[in-house]
Amino acid sequence: MSSILSRVTAEQRRQAACVVEDLTSVLALGGTKLPCVEVDWEYGRLTGDYLVDLGTARPLDLLRIVDLLRKGLRYERLTYDD
Repeated sequence: MSSILSRVTAEQRRQAACVVEDLTSVLALGGTKLPCVEVDWEYGRLTGDYLVDLGTARPLDLLRIVDLLRKGLRYERLTYDD
């Protein structure tokens, strides 16, 4: 990677790594996980656009994630609709 591209994309790399860490931590607190979540470093190296690959997951894990999202949305509606 050229040094110019490296400097330009440093924040995107940091953000991609942080969001994967945050997602993994939040899902663990909710009692579930995405076993294959990772940053696509190769794509980012080639394009300068770092993507997060959510990979594959068991249906039961995804049901738990959907349940957590629904609960979060209900909480958000209650909190912000007042």
